[in-house]
Amino acid sequence: MTHTLMISEKPDAAHKIAMALADKNTIHEIKINKTRYYTFKRGGKNYAVVPAVGHLFTLKNLNGKKWTYPVFESEWVPSFEADKKALFTKQYYKNFEKMGKDADEFIVCTDWDTEGSVIAYNILRFILKRKTAQRMFFTTLTSEELNESFENAKKTIDKGMINAGLARHRLDWMYGVNLTRALTLSLKKARGGFHLLSTGRVQGPTLKILTDREEEIMKFKPEDYWEIRIKWNKDYDAIYEEKRIFQKEIMERIAKECSKAKEGVIKKVTIKEVKVPPPFPFNLTDLQSEAYNQFKYNPYKTQEIAQKLYTHALISYPRTSSQKLPPRINYAKILSKLKNQKFYSKNCEELLKEKNLKANQGKKDDSAHTAIYPTGETPKSLSVQEKNLYDLIARRFLSVFGKTGLKESKKIIINVNNNNFVSHGSTILDKGWMKHYGKYANNKETLLPELKEGEKVSVDKFETLKKETQPPNRYTHAGIVSEMEKRGLGTKGTRANIVKTLNDREYIREESIHVTKLGLGVTKALKEYCPRIISEDLTKRFEKLMELISKDKETKEEVIAHAQDVLTEISNEFKDNEEKIGKELNKSLEAMWEEESNVGEKAGKCPKCGGDLVIMYSKKNNQEFIGCANYPKCETSYSLPLTNYELTKKT
Repeated sequence: MTHTLMISEKPDAAHKIAMALADKNTIHEIKINKTRYYTFKRGGKNYAVVPAVGHLFTLKNLNGKKWTYPVFESEWVPSFEADKKALFTKQYYKNFEKMGKDADEFIVCTDWDTEGSVIAYNILRFILKRKTAQRMFFTTLTSEELNESFENAKKTIDKGMINAGLARHRLDWMYGVNLTRALTLSLKKARGGFHLLSTGRVQGPTLKILTDREEEIMKFKPEDYWEIRIKWNKDYDAIYEEKRIFQKEIMERIAKECSKAKEGVIKKVTIKEVKVPPPFPFNLTDLQSEAYNQFKYNPYKTQEIAQKLYTHALISYPRTSSQKLPPRINYAKILSKLKNQKFYSKNCEELLKEKNLKANQGKKDDSAHTAIYPTGETPKSLSVQEKNLYDLIARRFLSVFGKTGLKESKKIIINVNNNNFVSHGSTILDKGWMKHYGKYANNKETLLPELKEGEKVSVDKFETLKKETQPPNRYTHAGIVSEMEKRGLGTKGTRANIVKTLNDREYIREESIHVTKLGLGVTKALKEYCPRIISEDLTKRFEKLMELISKDKETKEEVIAHAQDVLTEISNEFKDNEEKIGKELNKSLEAMWEEESNVGEKAGKCPKCGGDLVIMYSKKNNQEFIGCANYPKCETSYSLPLTNYELTKKT
């Protein structure tokens, strides 16, 4: 019996699609070796929606197992053939083979982006032996939108988006394989053994940004300065008009003139009304930044949670650059659905009274997707983190339709013996959109009394505070993702993963990012001997070329050939300096290990002899281990993980 085969990106999405499109009581779930797909009927026709589990194919080197560079020949192969860790994808592959045999029509219903398109295209051409298929396009996984997308499916797949995706995969593979091999082999020649180092088309420039900041902080020399403050009318604070005083004699003069003063005179009162416009809708980077500010979720975690909310049909597609919500999403309909959730009912009632709902739009756009918004579907069984992120997205959506807020800004200048001290106050006159954003809005007020110029006030306290200037702030994970977006590095869906990779490679540490000795050494070596690897301009040029591919204004073959030429030049330059680079990397690696080493620390008592267990270092294996302090009388020893570990103190 023939059927229409629908290609879905993931199992949960396949379930949503089947539930939305099937005629009543026609769905069947087929489970095979921990995988599942769905068959159903619609209008008398048979359908099967079969999911992948992300990419079922990966690029494999055709130059054999020997580590050399540069290498450019690669081919797409099933992921389970290239990587043992991907063996679980084999049954998904087989499901497509099985269900493709009797299929007479094909519909792609993966996410509408380059990754989703490449996933489906590889399944079409390699498993199903098809050149094209119909293409569904949707922003949410709600039943209504899936039905609309099904009825209005495009007749063919988007070759521009696919070619751009294929080109990106080839470029990332070529850069990743060749530059990783170059770094790793240079280190191996310098020290022996194997220690994987990596860099890439976006990873290198991103590490350089972080290294530049780290070097600014290291070179920073603090400078002493003084703040002079008074407390007036018992409750109010004011600071000297020149906030930082760097000359001690000036501080001492002001202290002499004001320290014993009992009163001051109001010199000037300035009151202004300040309009506070509603925020823009979230794109992914904005969401990652706000989720860090509100919950301290790193960008990778936020993206992971947002993807789950999307798969549950609770929000629109999250990997978007857009800050725009077009009227076609039907604002009133979403608000009417959100109204059924008790946390938002009053806000929705108020907004629905407006005759003309208008969203405050940002400038950033995305050709494929809108800004992120809640679908209005009622959440069920969410984790605490999922609830938090959903609430943030829902309240941001409500806020963009709110009225402009109004604050009163007040500045009071107090003259104390001909020295001016300044107090700043702020009062909310009209919350506007802020009442919809709730606890996420900055509603802090600083109240100051009503005063007129010439009035006297008491000076109740005088103090001088000696401080130091501070170095530039460190990037947080959310901060560097925002910086990458500003500089055009990476894509909305890859930036968080790149930062995670830098952390996994031990180039960076901590949430408030510190660059390790190794990270500093990698950047230093590349900057000195092979600077194009960390060039932002080169990376951005390729990003623009891939955008042109998606618009059919460039071919992927020309862009890949250009990338090969550039990588050949870089590889030759690297080989000319391989020994110097290797020595620099080895020096940095050893400096990092020495700085972070636990060698000599006690790790408990020996279960055999009762002696101390101590962290030791093996020159033979180039790694730390736990051994008994009574060696060689006692040979008790334990291995330690090759990655970072922490000693837990127990008594």
